[in-house]
Amino acid sequence: MATWVYPPLPPQQLEPEADSALARELEWLLRSLQDSLASLREGLHECAALLAPKEPGSTLVMSSVRSEIVKGFVTRIGTKVVKGDIQLRLGSLAPARGSPTTRLCLSNSPGAPELVLHQLVSVRDLVNQSLDVVDVSTWTGDPLNASFIYGQLRLLYETLSEARQMLKGESDQVRGKWWETSALEDMFDPPLPLNLSFHLSIADSALVLCLRTLESSTPTHTPTAFATDISLTGFNLRDRLFGTRHRGHDEVGELFTWKGDEVKVREKIRVESQDPSLMAVMAKLTALQHEVMKWISALKVLMGNEDTDSEE
Repeated sequence: MATWVYPPLPPQQLEPEADSALARELEWLLRSLQDSLASLREGLHECAALLAPKEPGSTLVMSSVRSEIVKGFVTRIGTKVVKGDIQLRLGSLAPARGSPTTRLCLSNSPGAPELVLHQLVSVRDLVNQSLDVVDVSTWTGDPLNASFIYGQLRLLYETLSEARQMLKGESDQVRGKWWETSALEDMFDPPLPLNLSFHLSIADSALVLCLRTLESSTPTHTPTAFATDISLTGFNLRDRLFGTRHRGHDEVGELFTWKGDEVKVREKIRVESQDPSLMAVMAKLTALQHEVMKWISALKVLMGNEDTDSEE
């Protein structure tokens, strides 16, 4: 803000007048923020509505690209997957007799466990927490107290950031470790094969399905010189004849604890489907977070805190 005025003021009067003008500008900003908070509340209510359980929900195709390995669909209502019918053609998964595929169908039995998307539960809760922050900023405390409003905006920014991270799903900490959070066998009718992991998560506003066939890492037979899985020279006979096989997936060689047993992932397939409702939530949260960041930056300048670390 410019510190000169016309007509010129004596030096001893200039600084108090500049401080007074800065205080008036800060008060104006705090008053105008109340209208902005009302707009923010509307945007958060729109996000909550998109995450609410409403019929008929979102039916998403879950099929592999350019192959017949996975074909099917799931239906999401709110934070739950309520329907699902998927056909699998995996070489490491033997289908039922008389059928070329393995069918995975979510059970509609009243006693069956529900398939809950915990990331969406977190996003919904964080949106509600953001609404609480806005209400506190509006109805509780002094709306003209700059320090109070600044603290509330910082809390709001962090809560919106966490909600966006849940929708982006960039890490196992966000998505959940598949060996701990895979769907239960009795969620399906008939139940899932014991060596199959069915894991649903959210990544970049898309519903992601990872299917893994598992095998125990514990030897079940005594190796012999004629076994195909050992080599006395350090080279597998198959590799010597045909060359080293390419890694089938990104978890080859890793060990996981699955239902009390140490297992390896034999085969893995990943399919995803963009969810328009979740894309809309992400877009709204991004816009709201950007707006809150603008308010924080303006307050920092008028409060004389512009030298503090900026938000990412």
